[in-house]
Amino acid sequence: MFTEVCMKDSRSLNINDMKKILNHINHTKLKKIIITHGTYTMPDTARYLASNLKKKGQVIILTGSMIPLTGFAPSDAPFNLGYSLSAVKYLLPGVYVCMNGQIFTHQEVAKRISEGKFVSVFNK
Repeated sequence: MFTEVCMKDSRSLNINDMKKILNHINHTKLKKIIITHGTYTMPDTARYLASNLKKKGQVIILTGSMIPLTGFAPSDAPFNLGYSLSAVKYLLPGVYVCMNGQIFTHQEVAKRISEGKFVSVFNK
């Protein structure tokens, strides 16, 4: 199943967009959800979803790419999506970010722009 909620640069994502995403999650019967999302606000959306979910028991993964899928080669988009498709089968319920071959909880994830990757705030 595929649902398009919004198509915009994540730098332009606002609270109303996050509410739309949350609304779709709260009204689906699906237990495993993968959201493709721009990297600028991905950690913010992950934390917003985790804080406002009405249903428990779902595995929700946000993923995206540091290098756009179109116009640039090679992009990390196919790898990150594939990694997410594999990980969603094994994770416990919660909200996660899958990037750079790593899985981050919503509490720990941060984007380190200077290095072009996502990191855990718990690892120095």
